[in-house]
Amino acid sequence: MEKKKVVVGMSGGVDSSVAAYLLKKEGYDVIGVTMQIWQDEDEFTQESNGGCCGLSAVDDARRVAERLEIPYYVMNFKKEFKENVMDYFMAEYLKGRTPNPCIACNRYVKWEALLQRSLAIGADYIATGHYARIAKLENGRYAIKNSVTAAKDQTYALYNLTQEQLSHTLMPVGAYTKDQIRAIAEDIGLMVAHKKDSQEICFIPDDDYAGFIDRECKGKVPPPGNFVTVDGEILGKHKGITHYTIGQRKGLGLALGHPVFVVDIRPETNEVVIGENEDVFTTELYADHINFMAIPDIETEVRLKAKIRYSHAGTMCKVIRVAEDKVKCEFEEPVRAVTPGQAVVFYQGDYVAGGGIIC
Repeated sequence: MEKKKVVVGMSGGVDSSVAAYLLKKEGYDVIGVTMQIWQDEDEFTQESNGGCCGLSAVDDARRVAERLEIPYYVMNFKKEFKENVMDYFMAEYLKGRTPNPCIACNRYVKWEALLQRSLAIGADYIATGHYARIAKLENGRYAIKNSVTAAKDQTYALYNLTQEQLSHTLMPVGAYTKDQIRAIAEDIGLMVAHKKDSQEICFIPDDDYAGFIDRECKGKVPPPGNFVTVDGEILGKHKGITHYTIGQRKGLGLALGHPVFVVDIRPETNEVVIGENEDVFTTELYADHINFMAIPDIETEVRLKAKIRYSHAGTMCKVIRVAEDKVKCEFEEPVRAVTPGQAVVFYQGDYVAGGGIIC
């Protein structure tokens, strides 16, 4: 029987490297691919950027592919990345929202673009080093399932994948803990066994989002405006709405004698609303751009667990259909810093039921 062919997205990190090894061990015909998605790096950035898509990642991924004796290629996805991730990221911040670029990258670049190119060269699957699992449920639908390790679980950033994409995806790392993955890499002699994980957004290695937007969007960046209270009282001047996000406490430059927080951003009046800690909590949100996964749809309402950010443990809520592409979430206990532009991801047990963008 002919081996199934799988294209593994290799970032030069330990997780995707071991994913390639595990799939080869399982008998797949494995091809390693690094997606060149960020633009040109200078030497300093290459050295400091342990990210998933820089030029420095290519050297590590190529050496791993040689060690595993699998073919290896670099594919250029700069155009897709700029349009679907960078441009989207900047546009959202200019609207006073806080986007999640990794979710956009997963859906439109790592899957849509890479999968289409992989299928075109005869591959049956693509695979990544994400800490998540894929299951086909009794209802016939594919769903992302929590990884065995809650500490590294990456299901939140994958809620937006389509049924077609999931049916052509393998995620072997989700069955292991990070320590086990590093141990496997060490056992088979991979030099990336103890490479540090990337934390920052890959195209902003210095983590200065506002500075990046200022440089890239000259002439479009909203000017400084007023900090105001919930009741409209002016408290001082802010640096521009792109510098702030909901729930932020540090870096406000307001001396009010006690901690205060960003509770709203109003691009239409160029105001940043400041409030007390209790003002940052809410029991409801609305979301659109809904993608269903474990469940096919919500006809009226359903009780699910919802995560409103990557680090959120999740809170039970009632998810109510309110329009064709809009749901309302009513939480059973207050949640902190619901942030427009971020994702809300719904879970049914261990499975991702679906999700959307907080609006």
